[in-house]
Amino acid sequence: MIELTEQQVQALEHADASPPRVVNPRTKETFVLLRVDEYERLKDEEYDDSPWTREELEALAWERVKREDWDEYDDLPEKP
Repeated sequence: MIELTEQQVQALEHADASPPRVVNPRTKETFVLLRVDEYERLKDEEYDDSPWTREELEALAWERVKREDWDEYDDLPEKP
């Protein structure tokens, strides 16, 4: 485990980005720092970042259509 210096702790407390980002000076790779509880939540088995199924996409489309204001389309001209 790496322990932060006082200067690094202060930088984390006043970070402009959330989550804070750190750069490896040798490789120029950028990393993000997460609290353990945030990390645990993201790796939890309930978290699903797999591609959406056809059923999920259709359900999302139906939810969007239900909230649509169809009256605004009544004034559109008909196709020739």
